[in-house]
Amino acid sequence: MSELRSTGAAGSAASILRPETAIQLRDIVAAAVSQEEPLAVEGTGSKRGLGRPVQAARTLSLSAMTGVTLYEPEELVLSARVGTPIAEIETLLDEAGQRLEFEPLDYGPLHGLEPGLGTIGGVVACNLAGPRRLKHGAARDHILGVHAVSGRGEMFKSGGRVVKNVTGYDLSKGLTGSFGTLAVMTDVTLKVLPKTETETTIVLRGLADDAATGAMAAAMGSSAEASGAAHLPMYVASRVADGHLGNDAATLIRLEGFGPSVAARSAYLSAALEKVGTVEHLEGEASRAVWRDVRDVRPFVDGTDKPVWRLSVTPTRGHEIVMSLRMQAAIDAFYDWQGGLVWLRVEGEPEAELVRETIRRFGGGHATLVRASESVRAATAVFQPQPGPLAGLASRLKQQFDPAGVLNPGRMG
Repeated sequence: MSELRSTGAAGSAASILRPETAIQLRDIVAAAVSQEEPLAVEGTGSKRGLGRPVQAARTLSLSAMTGVTLYEPEELVLSARVGTPIAEIETLLDEAGQRLEFEPLDYGPLHGLEPGLGTIGGVVACNLAGPRRLKHGAARDHILGVHAVSGRGEMFKSGGRVVKNVTGYDLSKGLTGSFGTLAVMTDVTLKVLPKTETETTIVLRGLADDAATGAMAAAMGSSAEASGAAHLPMYVASRVADGHLGNDAATLIRLEGFGPSVAARSAYLSAALEKVGTVEHLEGEASRAVWRDVRDVRPFVDGTDKPVWRLSVTPTRGHEIVMSLRMQAAIDAFYDWQGGLVWLRVEGEPEAELVRETIRRFGGGHATLVRASESVRAATAVFQPQPGPLAGLASRLKQQFDPAGVLNPGRMG
């Protein structure tokens, strides 16, 4: 372990501590507790722009804790140390004909960084998932076990290497999505699945947002077993797949599986959707390229720090929320998860009160500010405010795991 360099954290000088083992990590956290010295926890820093700026004098980097420690393709199980690049894991799985079914997104480019910098620990800590979450769930639904160090400086483990592990309190799922504020994970174990043989995307052209919402609902409710449904309004469509879709609105329905099955389901669904609009098809790599860009929010990768919101809402109300917001602010938007996930870029101020009040009026949901300048994030409620009982539970969990408040202080505050 060594202090490698100095940097700025929350505007002050900070030492970066880079442990190579779980024991070293435990000692660092224990020392931080005894000295009452908060730590900013990160992997490679690719998600530093998520959440509020951390108020800490030192950074605990997990970038040296790398390597796949167990991979049993026949058992559909993979374990890795948390600093292992997600790109490395996906390459290993691809060579064995497998994949992470929750399709983790890469926030790096949205925050002005190179793609592929994210780590498996960051994916789990932030509970990231892409378009396939609609059918297969998020990272939380695929975690089998973790090894971690609590904010008390105590090592513990939860879960194991089997899919059915439901004894007692499921700490593995509890830590997933906690943004490193409860404990620092050292190793994670995930279930993996075989990748599909064939992929095709049905593209409906020129639909307005409300018509697209109906078409996506019909497709997802059909027997076609779609694994993705997204809508790119006019001009947004041109910002994916190197502009190959053109400017016209594009409603995307993804089908995956064995070749003959995909062909039959595509023919059936295309015939039904032809009544709604012009149908086109993307096959193989062309289809995968479009969905990668939808996953990674490429339409808003623009080299700026204009506020970008991630809205989780009722799928049938997403387009209504966007229309209402358009009447009151300069925004741009596109839809994933059948309209239940709205990516929203605001041209001016973050408009947090407006966004959340509009969501409330249209049935409720959650709004998370996923990109903005550091000063804006420091002054804005980045995460959806929790109801009283839930906030109380979160506070009690924090008290149990990190009573001294040394791990990522302020990140989710």
